Amino acid sequence: MEVTLLVYATDEAFEIIENARKKAIELLNSTVGLAAEEQRWMEEKRIRALFTGAQAVKTRRLNFLGTFFILFFVWCILSGHFDVFHLSLAVICCGLVAHISHDLLFANVRFVDMRTIAKRFIAYIPWLLEQIVLANIHVAALALNPKMPIDPKIITFKTKLESDVSWVTLANSITLTPGTVTVDIKDGVFYVHALSKKVADDLNTGEMEDRVAHIYMEADHIYIQDVLDMAHIYGSLKRIGG
Repeated sequence: MEVTLLVYATDEAFEIIENARKKAIELLNSTVGLAAEEQRWMEEKRIRALFTGAQAVKTRRLNFLGTFFILFFVWCILSGHFDVFHLSLAVICCGLVAHISHDLLFANVRFVDMRTIAKRFIAYIPWLLEQIVLANIHVAALALNPKMPIDPKIITFKTKLESDVSWVTLANSITLTPGTVTVDIKDGVFYVHALSKKVADDLNTGEMEDRVAHIYMEADHIYIQDVLDMAHIYGSLKRIGG
């Protein structure tokens, strides 16, 4: 009887030891797996950081080059001198200014977006010139009218635009158009002096603002130019289908 109990107790002890060993192995494997997973995650994080850093460096370089060439182009146009001395000054000055301010002109803009923005900005210029001509005619008509039917006022509107460069583009576009002058911008609110009710109403349509937003690909808005583009595509498809 005692021998039987001893054997039974021994078997139980060995079973407990075996279960403990299995649990220890499982725990060890789990710990090793977690350590490997953590190491893999850290490696992926390090690779992502390296990739992000490389992309940031590339973006800064492209932004610098873009800013430099824009400044250099404007310098050449305004200077009119192309000798070694003046071109050397242009390179030094434009390089210094581009180094300081390259993140202002192309803030949060990818290189691919820069090409799209450039194309859209070039397409925007003829429309702006047309508005300037029409506004000149309107202001001239007001000036030549003996009754001088002007109605000067300050109008305000909250812009949908999101970036500083788009604000500047809109403000300058308004000021370049005769009859309207951008007086101030505070927290996205534009204060504009309008010479007459017509120019104020034209500005309040929001077409100029939408076109500027289209240039800089600022989301969450339906832009007039997008509608025009889609209408053109739809018309082409309809002609093909017909």
